[in-house]
Order: sequence, then C-alpha cells, then structure tokens
Amino acid sequence: MTLLSALAGDPEIETLLSDEAQLAAMLAFERALAEASAEVGFISEDAATTILSALRSFQPDWPDLEAGMAQDGVVVPALIRQLKALFPEPHRAALHKGATSQDVTDTALMLQLAEIFDVYEARLSALLEKLDLLAAENGGKALMAHTRMQVALPTTWGAKLASWSEPLKRHLQALVSMRRSLLVVQLGGPVGDRGSFGTQGDTIAAGMAKRLDLGLATPWQATRDPIMALGSLLAQISGSLGKLGMDVTLLAQNEIGAIGLAGGGGSSAMAHKSNPVNAEVLVALARYNAGLSGTLAQAQVHENERSGAAWTLEWLTLPPMLVTTGASLRMTRKLLDQLRIA
Repeated sequence: MTLLSALAGDPEIETLLSDEAQLAAMLAFERALAEASAEVGFISEDAATTILSALRSFQPDWPDLEAGMAQDGVVVPALIRQLKALFPEPHRAALHKGATSQDVTDTALMLQLAEIFDVYEARLSALLEKLDLLAAENGGKALMAHTRMQVALPTTWGAKLASWSEPLKRHLQALVSMRRSLLVVQLGGPVGDRGSFGTQGDTIAAGMAKRLDLGLATPWQATRDPIMALGSLLAQISGSLGKLGMDVTLLAQNEIGAIGLAGGGGSSAMAHKSNPVNAEVLVALARYNAGLSGTLAQAQVHENERSGAAWTLEWLTLPPMLVTTGASLRMTRKLLDQLRIA
C-alpha cells in the first residue's frame, strides 16, 4: 500500500494516529488522573509522585502490548500491567484507580484529535486563501455554466470559485465549533456512572480536563453521537473537495478547455495526454469517505453500557476517515497550485 499512499495517504495525519502517538496520549491520561486524584485525596501524594516518575521513565514492551490487544480486545490492561511492574506494591493500586480501559482510550483519542484538528484548520485556511487569490485574479472572467452536463448560460469564474470556497468556510467554522462539543474528557469508570470514584468523580474529571486542555463532559462511553457528528463532517469536507475535483476534471477536458493543469499525469501509451490525476483522486477520496461514514454510523449502536463490537468498528473506521480527509486537503492544495484558468 506504500505506492497507493502517495496518492491517498497523509503522513502527517498518520503520524498523529500512530501507535506511538496513541500511547503518549494514554500516558498523558494516566498522568492527569494521578495528579487530579491526588489533588482531592483520592490517592496519596506519595503514590502520585511514584506514578509520575514511572510514567516519565516508561519504555513499552510492544510485543506484550500487541499480545494484550489480541487477548483483551483493548490494549489498556496490558499497558497498566507493564506500568505497575515499575513501582512497589503499596502504590500499585493507586495507578488507574477508579478508571476503566475506555476512559483511557477515548480520552487519548480526544488528545490525538485535537492535534489533527490543528492540521485540518491550517490546511482549510490555506485553501481559502488560495481560492481568494484565484478569485481576485480571475473572478471577472467569463465561464460557460453547465447544468445536467449540458451547456447552460454564461457565468463567471467568481461564481464557480465561490461554489468551491463557501462550503469550506462552513466546514472550517464547524470544525472550530466541534472543538467545544467533541474534544472532551472521558471519565466514567467501569459502568460509566463515576461511582468508582465515590463522591469525587466530577471533581477529578474537572481536574483532568484542565490538565489535558480538554472540555468537561458527563461520561459518554456508550453515547457516541459526537463521534458520528465528526464522521459526518469528515465526509462533508472530503465531499466538498471531491465536488471541486469533479469540476476541474470536467473543465480540463480538451473539448471544454476552460482550464489547464500544469504538470498533469502522463500516459504510458499516449504522450500527448495530461491527465487530471489530483482532481480524480479527490473524487475517489470523497466517495470512499462517504462509504466509511455510513459504516461509522453503525458504531453508534451500543448494547447497554458498553459494546465491544461497536467500539471495534469505530476503531476500524474513524482512523481511515481522518487520513482520507487529510489526504483530500493535501491533494486539493496541489491541484489549486496546478490550476491555470483560461
């Protein structure tokens, strides 16, 4: 898949979703939990100091974590066993006290998403700046409109470029707003009611949220509508970019000739061709993400307080959607840089 990744991959997003990035976020969760728990006396200060020292020096046994994932369906039990082996018995019970695997995994995801959102926002802003520049240079030029693939009436490039940029403005605003509704701490304990923290669960969650720079929310382990909303937004972003790609593909046809593409793709048999590769890939990525969005929506159906099946389906589906969206944004910038308006 390395060759295909040159088209459809995104190394920057993939790095933010890597096992190493997830582990770093999980350790950040345990660090914040220990600090917030000690702050309210749920664990001792000595225990917290010991835990924080162990977290700083921790070197994971990756084969053991992989075996734990295969055995338990989640990596956290193996991770906690490895961490507890680093310090004496009196303090081991304080590590991860009150929490469950899903608290760690979901909060780690939020930390990873916060960094991914930074990338998306920067790329969307750059695309909008490029589209504004194209509009300033070419907005008054005439362009024949097409409806239902047939010649319609004359319009302008300003209108065409606005049809590309306006959805992106909405998506950028939605992404900024989603930081408040989605990027929140998960702390529910074994059954999602914070009962494992006694009367201090809400206070500990607030302390963790502050330390992790996340929002505060009630436990949401089996209510995944915010994740589904993210999936929908990802499909909309790649879909809008796919529409842009489709327009470019059609406008670049030789018999239309409304635009040219500098550095188009070549053919092994026809030397005269300049194929709109980047535009075509945007269409494919949009359709792929739309399909994944439908699959992700099925992960909303949890049984009671936790579903291993729904959770696993989410893990299988959301990361490729995040990479695909990143690839769409990356590819669109390349395409716009190629664009030569006649």
